[in-house]
Amino acid sequence: MKFLLSINYIVWLIISALFFAVGDFLSKKFALNPKIIYVVFVLLAYSLCSLTWLPAILQKNQLSIVGTIWSVMTLIVTIAIGVIIFNEELSAVGVIGIIVAFISIILLSLA
Repeated sequence: MKFLLSINYIVWLIISALFFAVGDFLSKKFALNPKIIYVVFVLLAYSLCSLTWLPAILQKNQLSIVGTIWSVMTLIVTIAIGVIIFNEELSAVGVIGIIVAFISIILLSLA
């Protein structure tokens, strides 16, 4: 347990967000080409995402802050996957939303 708490909660949230990103990527791949193997890997990625979330909430113990930071991280990663990998378009309002999301991460990290 000490090892889990020795790593900063932000690092755990980044790892969790990366697993979430893998799950989102594979979900999109499944939507484009439905195969059962994608379902298996999506479930694995989202499970690992949840498991790496637990040390963060254990360490910080403030759901409002940790949950918001995680939500914004996963939102940004999801947008990046859609735009960069799958060539989805992002509107001007979407870009403003991403900028505001970054600001919220900074403010919540300082809290």
